[in-house]
Amino acid sequence: MHIRRAKKEDLSRIAEILVYNNRVNYFPIFGSEEYSFKELQVLPLAEEYEKRLPACLVYDDGILRGFIETAGAEVKKLYTDVFFQGRGVGAALLEYAVRERGARFLWALEKNSGAIRFYEKQGFFPSGDRILEEGTAEYLIRLERK
Repeated sequence: MHIRRAKKEDLSRIAEILVYNNRVNYFPIFGSEEYSFKELQVLPLAEEYEKRLPACLVYDDGILRGFIETAGAEVKKLYTDVFFQGRGVGAALLEYAVRERGARFLWALEKNSGAIRFYEKQGFFPSGDRILEEGTAEYLIRLERK
């Protein structure tokens, strides 16, 4: 098993994966250059994630390929490096979080159809609940694993 608790040495890689995924997946939806290319930066994000490390697991087989962050039964973040997507990294992290951390639900951007398809393949389905993403006109939908 290549899944382990995140360590301080992982912070820059976690932040790098999150920033790159955010730009690839969310910039086309939100279109905010200010946020995506000015506010969202690897170093400050790595510093922020230091206090969140206990909530994070990483997939590391010699290369840190992805991470998941949970809070109770909620999956807060799940990102696989874009270059390693489609290789089972995200599925392994999600299944581990379900089994070992009791993860049962998450919120996904309604327009992120690729993520929603991925979660449905992993047994997470829309509950019917949706909320506005704070500060935007975009909706998040709740997906639950039964």
